[in-house]
Amino acid sequence: MDRSLSGKNVFVTGGSRGIGLAIACRLAQEGANITIAAKTAEPNPKLPGTLYTAAAAIEAAGGRCLPIQVDIRDELALQAAVNRSAEHFNGLDVLINNASAIHLTPTDMTPMKRFDLMFGVNVRGTYASTQACLSHLRASGKAGRNPHVLNLSPPLNLNPNWFAPHVAYTMAKYGMSMCVLGHAREFKHQGIAVNALWPQTAIYTAAMQMIPGVLPEHCREPAIMADAAVHILQRTASDPDGTGQFFIDEAVLRQAGVSNFDHYATVPGSQQIQRDFFLD
Repeated sequence: MDRSLSGKNVFVTGGSRGIGLAIACRLAQEGANITIAAKTAEPNPKLPGTLYTAAAAIEAAGGRCLPIQVDIRDELALQAAVNRSAEHFNGLDVLINNASAIHLTPTDMTPMKRFDLMFGVNVRGTYASTQACLSHLRASGKAGRNPHVLNLSPPLNLNPNWFAPHVAYTMAKYGMSMCVLGHAREFKHQGIAVNALWPQTAIYTAAMQMIPGVLPEHCREPAIMADAAVHILQRTASDPDGTGQFFIDEAVLRQAGVSNFDHYATVPGSQQIQRDFFLD
C-alpha cells in the first residue's frame, strides 16, 4: 500500500480559502495533484480568495492544480467535475470534504433559506461528493494507492449545550460526521479510509472573523489542520486507527511527536486561545 502523498490526486471541495486551501497547499508541498472545486470565481469584498488565487497558491507550493467552478449541491455538475479531475490527473485518490456553510443563530433567527443552505452544502454536499468520487476511490484502492475521504467535521457529541444555541448548524455539521461513521464501515472492505478532522482550538479563517467576539489572539492558523491532515492521509484503512476516526488536530500532531504549538498561534505568544465548538 502506497502511503506516500507524492503523485496522489486530491479533490478538495470549497478550497478557495481558509482551512481547505491550507490543506491543499500542504498536500501540494508533499507533491500531490490538487483539484479545487468551489463556487468563487470572482473576488468577493467580504471573503478573500477565488478559485484562481487558490490555484496560484497551490502551484507556488509545488503542486499541480486544476480549478473547477462548481456548486456541490448540483449533483450533475459535481459528477462532471469529479470525472474531469480524474481524467485530468489520471485517477482520484483523496477526497477532502471541506465545503461548509455556517450560521450561528437560534431557531427563531434562522431563516429556512439559511437552514437549507447549511443542509445543502454540509450534509447533501458531503454525501454527494463522496458518492461522486466513489468509483474512482475504489479504483485507487484496487491499485494499492491508499484512498481516503477526510471530512472536516466534529466528533459526535450529544451534549445539549452544543445544540441549544444553534440547532440548525449543529445538525448540519453532525450530518457530515454521521457520513464518516457510516461510510467508514461501508467502505472499509474496499480499502477506502474515511475519517473526520476537527480543530481543538478556534482557527482564524474568514468565516471565524465574521463571528462576533472572535479575535486573532483567540485563534491558531489553518496550518495546524493542514499538518494534521498529512499525518491522517498517510495511514491506511487497515491500520487500527486508520478509518472511522474523529481526529482532533493537536492530538494527531502530539501522537506524531509535536510538543510545541506556539508557532501555530495567529498572534505569537498569545495565552488566550479558545477551544473550538463541540469539544467539552
